[in-house]
Amino acid sequence: MPKTNRRKFLRNTLGLSAAAVAGSALGVNPLNALVSCSGSPGSSNPSGGTGEILQLTQADLPYAFDALEPHIDARTMEIHYSRHHKAYVDNANGILESESISYESPEALLANISQYADGLRNNAGGAWNHSFFWKSLRPGSEGNAPSGALADAINGTFGSFDEFKAQFKAAGLGQFGSGWAWLVKDGDTLSIGGTPNQDNPLMDLSELKGKPLLGIDVWEHAYYLKYQNQRGNYIDSFWNIVNWDFVAEQFA
Repeated sequence: MPKTNRRKFLRNTLGLSAAAVAGSALGVNPLNALVSCSGSPGSSNPSGGTGEILQLTQADLPYAFDALEPHIDARTMEIHYSRHHKAYVDNANGILESESISYESPEALLANISQYADGLRNNAGGAWNHSFFWKSLRPGSEGNAPSGALADAINGTFGSFDEFKAQFKAAGLGQFGSGWAWLVKDGDTLSIGGTPNQDNPLMDLSELKGKPLLGIDVWEHAYYLKYQNQRGNYIDSFWNIVNWDFVAEQFA
């Protein structure tokens, strides 16, 4: 396909319908809720073969901006979602279009992210991470805790739920500057760690490897309006809004 036609084609296929977004948002793959697979095979995929041209789109939040108060204030949620998350999606789309990048799946893109420039690494990572983060949260979760097989795995790995929370908090506090703390599953093993900037454990260049089960955004824009420099207080409050049903879906 000529380059000019390809770009026109991409511009016409950036969005998902509301129904498609709503349906995909229920799946266990967070980035699939942000990605529309469209068009014909594009340029070579670094992982081998050819892939479809994919474009990212920002799904609606599953709750209102003020729904997570007092733990995350409405103004922070509005800025975080409407400006920061949107910018990652828009910037990633611009790079995908300008570079005519194709790939077979979001996971394939992230798994080979070291083969692209840092701009795509940061923005595709930011799009994926934020989509995951919104689904990891829900209103009215005070007092909730994991149950069933997930609780057994956490207790078996970390000794207790309280010890798990302490180690997770330590990972968040120990992340120098901007980044994320994660609970991941690698095979049958659970582990906790951090990633800088918008990296995540799905990326080939990440030292922390595994399937993300739970993540917390410890960039200052996620908490500074309410908590200022008290990142620990933000992490403590985070436990009141964790969507453990979503975490259990990832674990299963």
